[in-house]
Amino acid sequence: MAVRASPRGVALYFRRLGRRTQVALCQLPLTLIVSVIGVMTPFTWPSLLSSPAFLAGLVLHFTLFVACFVVPWERLRSSAYLIVPVLDILAIGLLRNGAAQLLPGLAILVVFPVIWLAASGILIRANLALSAVGPFLIMLPSAAARFPSFTPADLTALLLFPLMMLAVSLAIRFSSANVRVQQRELQAMGEELRQLLAESREREELLTTILDATDVAIAAVDRSGRYLVTNYRQRIFRQATGVTDEMPGQGHQLIFGQDRQTLLPPAKRPINRAIAGESFADYLVWAGEVPGQRAYSTAARPLIGDDGSLNGAVVVYNDVTGWVEALAANEELISTVSHEFRTPLNSILGNVDLVLEDTAELSPVNAERLTVVQRNSERLLALLSDLSATASTALRVHPKLTDLASLVESSLNSARAAADRSGVRLAADIPSPLWAYADPLRIGQALDNLVSNAIKYSPDGGVVDINATSSGDWVQLRVHDTGMGMSPDDSDMVFRRYFRTESARKAGVPGVGLGLSITKMIVESHGGGVTCISDRGKGSTFTMTLPAEGPPASF
Repeated sequence: MAVRASPRGVALYFRRLGRRTQVALCQLPLTLIVSVIGVMTPFTWPSLLSSPAFLAGLVLHFTLFVACFVVPWERLRSSAYLIVPVLDILAIGLLRNGAAQLLPGLAILVVFPVIWLAASGILIRANLALSAVGPFLIMLPSAAARFPSFTPADLTALLLFPLMMLAVSLAIRFSSANVRVQQRELQAMGEELRQLLAESREREELLTTILDATDVAIAAVDRSGRYLVTNYRQRIFRQATGVTDEMPGQGHQLIFGQDRQTLLPPAKRPINRAIAGESFADYLVWAGEVPGQRAYSTAARPLIGDDGSLNGAVVVYNDVTGWVEALAANEELISTVSHEFRTPLNSILGNVDLVLEDTAELSPVNAERLTVVQRNSERLLALLSDLSATASTALRVHPKLTDLASLVESSLNSARAAADRSGVRLAADIPSPLWAYADPLRIGQALDNLVSNAIKYSPDGGVVDINATSSGDWVQLRVHDTGMGMSPDDSDMVFRRYFRTESARKAGVPGVGLGLSITKMIVESHGGGVTCISDRGKGSTFTMTLPAEGPPASF
C-alpha cells in the first residue's frame, strides 16, 4: 500500500537539502517548459531562430539553471538566490517579445518567478513591485510597437496581465502567511504535547515507584485480559505460579485452592474472575509448589467506563502466608489446650454431681457452694468448646422458650462473691417471668461474661445494674456499670477477639479479650445483636437483643 507524504514531511525533506539543490528545484519547472519550447522551435517555429531577443532569452534561461548548481549560494547572503527569479522575469520578457507574433502567450510563464518571489518571504513592497512591474514591462514593448494605433484591447492586456500577476502574488503571500501562522500554532501545540508527554512519563515513573514500594502485588488488566499496570511483587507472583505468557489467567498456572493441592480451574483464578466482572475480597489462593508455596489473599474491583461498560479490572494480591500459618498454629494450640483441660474438668464435674445427688447430708451453705462449683465447671467446659468454636468460626446453639429472669438471678448469684471482694453492689430490675427464645446455657454464659466484665472494670467499687425491657418480638437485657468506661473508638472494637483497651492493660485488669467476642457470637447465633455504649470515667452499658418468641424473621 502506497504511503502518502504529508506536507510537513515534504517541507522537512526540502529543508534538509543543500542550498544549491533547493535553488535548482525551484528553477526546474520553468527550465523544463523553456527546454521544451527550445526543442520544438526548429521544427515548429523555425523563423524564431533568427530572433536575437528570443535566442537571448533561451540562453539566459539555461545560464540561470547552470548557475543554480555552480554558484556557492550557501556562502552568500540568505536572499542572494532571489536574483534568479528576477532574471527569470527578464528572460521571459526577451522570449515573449522575441516571439510576440508567433507565441504571445509566453508571457504567462512569468507566473513561475512571481510565485517564487511571493513564497520566498522577501519584503512585501519589493515582492509586490516585482510582481506587478515585471509583467508590465514584459507587455509594454509589444504595446508600444503598435502605437499610435493603440486599441482598447492592447490597453486591457497591458494593465490586466500585471494586475493578474499581482493578485497571484497577493494570494500566495496571504496563503504563505496563513501557513506560517498554522505552523507556529502547530509548533506551539507540539511543544505543549511534548510537555504533556514529559509530565505523563514523570507521573508514570512516580506511579511505578509507588506501586513497587507497596507490600502487595497489584495488576490492572483490560477487558481482554492484557496487563495494563503491574508492580514488582506481582511479577514475583507470576514467577511463582509459572506464568510465561503476557496474557494473565491463561495456560498452566500453579494456583491452588485452600487445600493447597487442587489446581484452580481457569474460571476460578482471581484475574479471570475479575475480567468476568466479579468484585470480591479475601479470596484465598496458594501459589507455587511445596515447600515454597505461598498464601495470597486476593481482591478485585472492576474498571467501569463512563458508559457503564466494563473496561477491565484491578486485582490485588496480599501475601498472608505468615498470618495463615500463625492462625493454623493458634487453632492447633487451642485444640490441644481444650483437649487437655476437658479430662480434669469432666472429673471435677462428675464428682460434684455425685456429691450433690445426696444433698440431705450437706448443709444448705455447702450445697449452694457446690452448686456454684458445678455451674462454673459447666461454664468452663462451655468456654473450652467456645475456644474451639472461635477457631473454627462455628458455634451451635439450641434455643427454646426460656425465662431470662431466672438466668439473671443465677448469674448474679455466681458473681456475688467477686462483687463483694471488689466492693461492687449488684442490682437487678427484671420482670418475672421474662420469656425469650434462647439457649439457656449459652445466654447464661453471655450474661456471666457481661456481669464479670462489669465487676472487673469497676475496681474502686460502684454499681452493676441489670434491667430488661420487652417490645413485641424482641427482649432487651442491659448490663450497666459505673466503672472506668472506655473511649468511643475502643467501644467500637471491644467485640473483636483478643482486643483489650489500653486503660485496662495499664490498670492490670485480668483477661485475654475473648469473653465479649464469644458473647457477640452467642447473641448473633440467636438472631439478635449486642451493642456497647461507653464513656471514659462514666461506665459502660452493654445491651443484648434477643427474640421474644420463636425464630425471628429478620433483625
